[in-house]
Amino acid sequence: MQQSVLMENPVERADFVSVPVRDMERAKSFYRDILGMHSPDWGAGFPEIEAGNVSLYLVDPAAMGLEFAPHVAHIALRVADVAAARRELEDCGVSFTGEHDSGVCKMAFFTDSEGNSLMLHRRYAP
Repeated sequence: MQQSVLMENPVERADFVSVPVRDMERAKSFYRDILGMHSPDWGAGFPEIEAGNVSLYLVDPAAMGLEFAPHVAHIALRVADVAAARRELEDCGVSFTGEHDSGVCKMAFFTDSEGNSLMLHRRYAP
């Protein structure tokens, strides 16, 4: 095994995941009003949404001269009951693209207001 280059300053943890958005106000509304997530400052240009062990950082790539492209790999959002949370979101107009039970966890797949892939997730077995 190759020795790590970062021996004196190893990676400690992931602090946030950047989530690309086209319409910042629409995205803020989705994460705040539909998903009920929290940010210390929704008024910030790029709000950081608290999500337990890692934050979601809403970023407008165009503001940095970059092209928008939504995430296609799902960000897993842990909930107590996947089926109940799915019903609540469907009642708010969120469309799901599928679900899966792996034998270890339950998942239900959808996208945010900007087309980023998300999933409701709950691990139920070791």
